[in-house]
Amino acid sequence: MAGELFVVGTPIGNLGDFSPRAVETLRTVDFIAAEDTRVTIKLLNYFDIKNKLIAYHEHNRAEKGPSIVERILQGESCALVSDAGMPAISDPGQDLVRLCHESGIKVNTVPGPSAIITALALSGLEVSRFTFEGFLTGNKPKRREHLEEIKTERKTMVFYEAPHKLAATLHDLYVTLGDRKIALIKELTKIHENIEFGTLSEFDGKYDGIKLKGEYVIIIEAKSKEELTSEEEEIDPVELAKSYIEEGFSVNEAAKKAAKETGTKKSEIYKQIII
Repeated sequence: MAGELFVVGTPIGNLGDFSPRAVETLRTVDFIAAEDTRVTIKLLNYFDIKNKLIAYHEHNRAEKGPSIVERILQGESCALVSDAGMPAISDPGQDLVRLCHESGIKVNTVPGPSAIITALALSGLEVSRFTFEGFLTGNKPKRREHLEEIKTERKTMVFYEAPHKLAATLHDLYVTLGDRKIALIKELTKIHENIEFGTLSEFDGKYDGIKLKGEYVIIIEAKSKEELTSEEEEIDPVELAKSYIEEGFSVNEAAKKAAKETGTKKSEIYKQIII
């Protein structure tokens, strides 16, 4: 009889947030698949949990995923944990969950803290509708593509960022999105938890050259309907397309992008450009 996979949420800072059910799960499964065994062993030691640990992370998931599935199919139960928060959210654990589903293995969740939801609740911003954007990639073409895709996003956006990339990310967000209200939160539930409020223009350049510590959550508030309507009225689709051409897009690509963003017919924009 096949075993089961347990997706277990771990504390994002304060160990007191680890639930009794999560502790019991880590004690009773046959083995634990951890993003970083060095981090997880500290959690196990704190709660006096004795169990087998194996590493399952971004760099070995292609190899380890199938072997974990095979062990579960042979009857063992496995708990999946990340360094902090819920596994499978901006995390390689999503691949293991998918593999288990595809193999007919029962997947259980043991809910725990989540930096996304915790930060949204703390922010005080309008968060009835939001989108999680995760970490922006360091790959410049893909980063630019991602930012262009969210340029007209109408929901509040949530990003994760590492301290050494924070200044560059805040700058890129300001350049792409314009001036928006934000909440910048670091070290959630930890001793040095801190939240700052302001606008992207106020944060642009604020941390340049400063060595920061801690993980950050950036929440960018959605624009009001009035702001969006005003912006849409001001956008000249032809001028927008021309700006894309200056950035290196072909006439056809520029017309297509401008049409998508303004609701104008691509053929009309194209004709105006080539006149």
